[in-house]
Amino acid sequence: MSSKSEQERERLKQEYKEHYRKIRDVKEKLRRNRSVQNISNALENMDTSDLMDSVDHFLGKVRHKVADFEARLDVALENLTSDDRNTEIQRDELDEELRKEKARETLKQVKLEMGMLYNDLEKRAGSIQVEKTIGRSTDQSEQNKPESKSENKEGDEKEG
Repeated sequence: MSSKSEQERERLKQEYKEHYRKIRDVKEKLRRNRSVQNISNALENMDTSDLMDSVDHFLGKVRHKVADFEARLDVALENLTSDDRNTEIQRDELDEELRKEKARETLKQVKLEMGMLYNDLEKRAGSIQVEKTIGRSTDQSEQNKPESKSENKEGDEKEG
C-alpha cells in the first residue's frame, strides 16, 4: 500500500502545482489589467487642452528650428555653388594664363633655336670657300671691259 499512497501523493502534488501555476497566471493577468485600466482612467481624466497647448507650442518650436536650418542650408549651398563658380572661373583663368606662358616659352625656344640655326648657317657659309660659277666674276669683268658692244651681244645670246 505504501506504493499506492506514494503514487497518490505524487499525483496530488502535481495537481497542486498545476493549480498554483494557474492562480499565479491569473494574478499576473489581473495585475496587467489593473495597470492598463489605471492608465486609461488617467488618460480619460486628463485635461487635453493643456496637453494640446504644449504640443502646439512644441510643434511651433520645431517648425521654427526647421525653417531656421533650411535657411542656413540654403545660404550655405548658395555660397558653396558661388564658390564653385568662382573657383571654376579662377581655374579657367589660370589654365588660360598657363597656356599663354607655355606658348611664350615655346616661341622663345623656337626663336632661340632658329637664331642658333641661322648663326650656325652663317658660320658654315663663312667657312666654305666658294667660287662664283654663274655670271661674270669681278676679275673677269675688269679684264673684259675694253670689249666692244657687238661682242657683248653675242656673248649674251650664247648665255641665254
